Amino acid sequence: MAELTTLASPLDVGGVRIRNRVFLAPMSGITDEPFRQRAHAHGAGLVVSEMVASGELAKGRAGCDLRIRHSGLPVHMVQLAGREAVHIGEGARIAAGEGADIIDINMGCPAKKVTGGYAGSALMRDLDHALSLIDAVVGAVSVPVTVKMRLGWDESALNAPMLARRAEQAGVRMVTVHGRTRCQFYQGKADWRAIARVKEAVSIPVVANGDVGSPEEAATILEQSGADAVMIGRAHYGAPWTAGGIATAAADASAQAVPRTPQALADYVVSHYEDMLSLYGIESGLRQARKHLGWYLDRHAPDASAEQRKRILTSFEPGDVAAELRRVLVGRAQSTSLRSAA
Repeated sequence: MAELTTLASPLDVGGVRIRNRVFLAPMSGITDEPFRQRAHAHGAGLVVSEMVASGELAKGRAGCDLRIRHSGLPVHMVQLAGREAVHIGEGARIAAGEGADIIDINMGCPAKKVTGGYAGSALMRDLDHALSLIDAVVGAVSVPVTVKMRLGWDESALNAPMLARRAEQAGVRMVTVHGRTRCQFYQGKADWRAIARVKEAVSIPVVANGDVGSPEEAATILEQSGADAVMIGRAHYGAPWTAGGIATAAADASAQAVPRTPQALADYVVSHYEDMLSLYGIESGLRQARKHLGWYLDRHAPDASAEQRKRILTSFEPGDVAAELRRVLVGRAQSTSLRSAA
């Protein structure tokens, strides 16, 4: 598949070299430092911070420093959300000062708590205001600025091509388009062909996003959209290696992006858990990690009992959680192997 091979080549974003064209999407509460480090280690070309509220960042609110902290990766990309030009400009300056190599502006989040504050995809309802935010960020930093958007607010206003064109004229160096409107949230199938209209409207790189989780889907979205790269989000739940696996397939490489044995998987999940506790502290880390542990169980131990899941997802003792994870992920595989042999 020629389109898949394309994903293995580097991409230039405003002078910043990205090693391949398979990206980890920014996901609030998910793509924190431990998650991004894992996705990058598996081979993702670009990893993006979880969304940072620019107003809170500009005011020095607690927790924002963890979201913009440089994790030591070759390219540090921070996504900002907001509705006030003064705040998003200041947020961009702070993020760049902390080492961000690329600043992304969120104009695609469909969550009600974001759009209710006239941020995220709500900005697609007022392109003049959206452009004022872009101007503020481009004017505040010397690093490349990118924008992530949806096709539009709803089917009656599919204005992504217009927003992308105006963003390019304002100095944006790449746009990412999720193939749904805001009003669709994540329902139905992403319209990959509609992204082609954005690609036709601009000369900067376009990244296609929505419903990609395999090499075959990555090749198809490129073929239908004409995009320059792909960005993958929810397929990473319980599988931080997803983008890296697709990049590896695109390069026809032999590197293994996935833990191959039950013991390796258990070690991997426990290590991820412990890294989150180290980042956030025990109390907050326990809460933050539970969704990840739930996704690992859903994907890799779907037949774990309700009692086992409860012990893992409600315990306040990290050692007990790690031990139960190992029992479920390793012990389950061993018992399955014994049954198969019999």
